[in-house]
Amino acid sequence: MGRTYDAIDGRLADFVLGQPVFFVATAPSGAGGHVNCSPKGTDGTFALLGPRTVAYLDRTGSGIETVAHLRDNGRIALMWCAFTGPPRIVRVHGRGEVVEAGDPRFAGLCARFPAASGPDGAPLGTRAVVVVEAERISDSCGYGVPLMDFVDHRDAMDKWSANKGPDGLAEYQATTNAASLDGLPGLPGLPG
Repeated sequence: MGRTYDAIDGRLADFVLGQPVFFVATAPSGAGGHVNCSPKGTDGTFALLGPRTVAYLDRTGSGIETVAHLRDNGRIALMWCAFTGPPRIVRVHGRGEVVEAGDPRFAGLCARFPAASGPDGAPLGTRAVVVVEAERISDSCGYGVPLMDFVDHRDAMDKWSANKGPDGLAEYQATTNAASLDGLPGLPGLPG
């Protein structure tokens, strides 16, 4: 039976920090548009900022859906599943904010992540920090989630980003991350 929680307490914190992957879901405003669900690795790119506040590093990808949807309406859900051990799912529904590199809060937020590095405090290829204020925190049984073995985190994003370099990443973001599938603007610094 599922429960709701007032905060991410020690037991919930241990669970979410112990999972190697979580999922982020967003959607644009209105009845149309594409719903988006993205997997996120947690190897040092997820942080608990407070009992009802979480954040993750938004790294360069082939789309900009989450950022565009958050700029549109702020709605977001995060989900963690237990693929090993007892079955469990934890969800955080809330309001998300995109904090970009030019924001005075960016460096301080990046310092909260174990994976933080680089001249601006974030791994190369980081577009922003997504900060989520929880409106609802819940768990459920997870009986339908399969048991799977975790092998390792991938290093492909770091290698790809290093190969592109700062200029190549900026060019890639300008051409690939300028707008969402539905034409919503991506990051303000990009043409959209």
